[in-house]
Amino acid sequence: MGEAEEGNKAKKGGHVTARAARGSSSLTWCGAGRRPPIGRGAGTSPAAWTLGRASGSGVSAVAMRASAAPRVLAAARQRRRRPAELKLAAKKSSNNSKKKMVKRARPRAKEMEAAAAEEASRRARHLRAISGATAAERELEELVFGDSLVAEEAELLQRLAGPQPSAARSGAQPCRSGHSESENEAKGGFPSKGPVWVDEDDEAEERVDMTHRYRRELMKSDAEKILTKKKLKARLEEQFQRAMGGVPAWADRENRKKSKQAASDSGSDEDDDLLCRTGNFISSSESLPRGILEMKSCLPANQERLADGKLSTVQFHPSAQVVLTAGRDRSVSLFQVDGIRNPKIQSIYLESFPIYKARFSADGEQVIATGTHHKVFYVYDMMAGSIIPVHQVRGMEEKFVKNFEVSPDGSFMLLTGTSGYLHLLSMKTKELISTMKVNGRTTASAFTSDSSKIYSYSKEGEVFIWDVRSRKCLHKFEDEGSLEGKCIAVSRNNQYVACGSVSGVVNLYTTDVCLKENHPKPVKAIMNLVTSATSVTFNPTTEILAVASNEADEAVKLVHIPSYTVFSNFPVFRRKQIYLTQSMDFSPRSGFFSIANNKGKALLYRLKHYSDF
Repeated sequence: MGEAEEGNKAKKGGHVTARAARGSSSLTWCGAGRRPPIGRGAGTSPAAWTLGRASGSGVSAVAMRASAAPRVLAAARQRRRRPAELKLAAKKSSNNSKKKMVKRARPRAKEMEAAAAEEASRRARHLRAISGATAAERELEELVFGDSLVAEEAELLQRLAGPQPSAARSGAQPCRSGHSESENEAKGGFPSKGPVWVDEDDEAEERVDMTHRYRRELMKSDAEKILTKKKLKARLEEQFQRAMGGVPAWADRENRKKSKQAASDSGSDEDDDLLCRTGNFISSSESLPRGILEMKSCLPANQERLADGKLSTVQFHPSAQVVLTAGRDRSVSLFQVDGIRNPKIQSIYLESFPIYKARFSADGEQVIATGTHHKVFYVYDMMAGSIIPVHQVRGMEEKFVKNFEVSPDGSFMLLTGTSGYLHLLSMKTKELISTMKVNGRTTASAFTSDSSKIYSYSKEGEVFIWDVRSRKCLHKFEDEGSLEGKCIAVSRNNQYVACGSVSGVVNLYTTDVCLKENHPKPVKAIMNLVTSATSVTFNPTTEILAVASNEADEAVKLVHIPSYTVFSNFPVFRRKQIYLTQSMDFSPRSGFFSIANNKGKALLYRLKHYSDF
């Protein structure tokens, strides 16, 4: 082994030099004292490496060969060892080459893995891009290319996903499921979008305090001091439906869909028929049924400002959804009527002026108010926001101005004086036009709906009919069985006249008979009151007559005019809430009915039969 390694080193680092000695010429191996190299092939002789030549020194070639004999023997020994040493060297060199190949192969394997991962991510992105089409795009593609497009895309996705690694296939699987969901949504129509994010606090049921003054009336019992938002919403919907007499047409989705479908099915024949004729297409409500009146008790109309003491007047605005209240607390208040909160609009205070009666003008722009013991009366101009006192009416000698009426056309104001005098004033200038007088003392008066006639009721039980233009008495008749007249009312359609007396009997007459006979027979004598009838009023459709007395609690009755019968469900039996009735009024379209009582409240009721205010 040592000699072979030395031979190899000699091959690498050795070299032949020619050196000329004095008197001789020879070639000598110079290898730092090492042996001359061994020939690689068989038959190589040392003579190839050592040449001796006599140049005049006398040394023969035989002598040179004799001196080279030991070297030849050493070379022969080395040739015997050569195969084993060559095997070992070849083995070492092969091991070294394998190590170098392994070292070179490692970075290549890493590069290949990185390239495979990049290819997998690229294919996954491609899959997501292909499967991420919206439902609308899917539906459009199916319409254009047919249902076979779905199968072709599925096959393409499967081919693309085939060679991917397991991680990439697992990542692409949600895309395929999402694709199928979008595909199903496209087949069923446009997708229903879900929430982008969900808040856990929203899922928790929020509770509402029902003891608040705005929500107190919604409580059905003391146990419902706290309700969830869902229950409160249902309670409000129920209250709204009761106030409006059912679900409005604009809020009923099912009926709207059915009506639209029926309209589309009916075709254009009905539309053509509708366009070919003219007239009033607004139909009135059906006739009011007798027996039981569907109604709902709402919050008092003046809930946000209850009167301190007796409330003498309640009246609805002739055109707006507003109600007027006035009383002995020297205030006039306006409220918006919605049946739920009835928010206050405005209040005015008249100092040292307890109000006996207050009324809207016919156009609804003014409020006239009279006091209990005053000669002056006030006019409140709502458009200008000013309060105008009327201290003296020239030509009228009255100590107090209390009871009055306003004509429906807005032209006249009738003041009821003492000793049977009736003073007709101009509504525009508040000046006296004329004075009329009856035999006895006038207790109540009423205009007809066309403002052409005046019915005045005397304390002696006689009714005088006056012509407004000529100021002459057209006719006089006696109220049957009346000992003393208290109140009178004329229906909106000029068909009926109701006269209430001190005995509590309210006689209902037809106007045709009253204009002809002196002792007419009433069509109905209403005897449901046991005390004096102090208030009577008709509803605008002349289907209900309200009669009341201020001398007994709960003394209010609603009469069904066509059948002349009393509604049995009003007032509520054994439930005291009305107390002493001071004034009553119906809204312009009979949707609401209000009662002013001695407790300072304007009780409000929703009549469900009538859909409008």
